[in-house]
Amino acid sequence: MMKFKLRPWTLEDLDSLVRYADNFNIARNMSDIFPHPYTYEKGRAFIEIATKSDPPNILAIEVESETVGGIGVHPQHDIYRKNAEMGYWLAEPFWGKGIITEAIRLMVDYSFANLDIARIYARPFGHNIGSQRALEKAGFVLEAKLENTFYKNGKYQDELIYAIRRPAEAESQV
Repeated sequence: MMKFKLRPWTLEDLDSLVRYADNFNIARNMSDIFPHPYTYEKGRAFIEIATKSDPPNILAIEVESETVGGIGVHPQHDIYRKNAEMGYWLAEPFWGKGIITEAIRLMVDYSFANLDIARIYARPFGHNIGSQRALEKAGFVLEAKLENTFYKNGKYQDELIYAIRRPAEAESQV
């Protein structure tokens, strides 16, 4: 596996963010809030949001001093308040190198240590086999498959719901 680190976003990440995120092959597997084309204006707005939380819940993925992706855990509200949704993306040149699987594992540990949640879930597209495999390798379990619920680029896509739960012994201490 290629060496990387997770760290908070900074405005200095803007050039790398736009260079790598402006890629249809990434955007096609993301919700529409992830823009395509990915502009400097959108990148600045994202970094502003990503740097607001304390502790940070959206982190940059850095390889050799360059930002090549991002991962975040978003706590939910109301009756879903013990849940958080995970989202992530990685620059295409770094796919298949084990980075995202390990980033998911690290983010799960970080989130359970810092957030009052019992479950983290992710919702990859049905056609995104790489994301599904990364989640499975990181310990996530497929909880549901909802057919044709996502509508992206003029087509319906299946929504898969993967989740991982806080270990029972740790949950009793929360």
